[in-house]
Amino acid sequence: MSDVESKPIELRVHQTVDPVSLASFRTSLALDRTMLAWIRTTLSIAGFGFGMVGFFRALKQQSPSAESIRLHTGAIRFGTTLVVLGIVSTVLAALSHWRSLRRLQRGESPVLTHWPMSITLALMLSVLGLVGIWFMFEQ
Repeated sequence: MSDVESKPIELRVHQTVDPVSLASFRTSLALDRTMLAWIRTTLSIAGFGFGMVGFFRALKQQSPSAESIRLHTGAIRFGTTLVVLGIVSTVLAALSHWRSLRRLQRGESPVLTHWPMSITLALMLSVLGLVGIWFMFEQ
């Protein structure tokens, strides 16, 4: 053996920041990521609505028949509904984000809702799709 005794080195890291404030910071970053995901989702929904209206408008201008006019009218209704749904979802997500951040700033924990917005949006999109299919086969 060597003459130098091997001793375990004891490393201590002193925390200069309160763990509770770090947890609050991580939670606020998670809330921000969630809000950004909602913005991406609602922009996609609204963008699809605008795209649908533009596509059927071009179709109507290319061949102005009674069928293309009917499709264009339906696309305007469906696309407008998607745009409104995107706007309403963005506003609701912003309100939820704001409420959660305020609770966090007061030192309270964010509350999990019994009926999440994601399920509400999924149901609304499903109903919208079913109504669209109904009107498509009705005429």
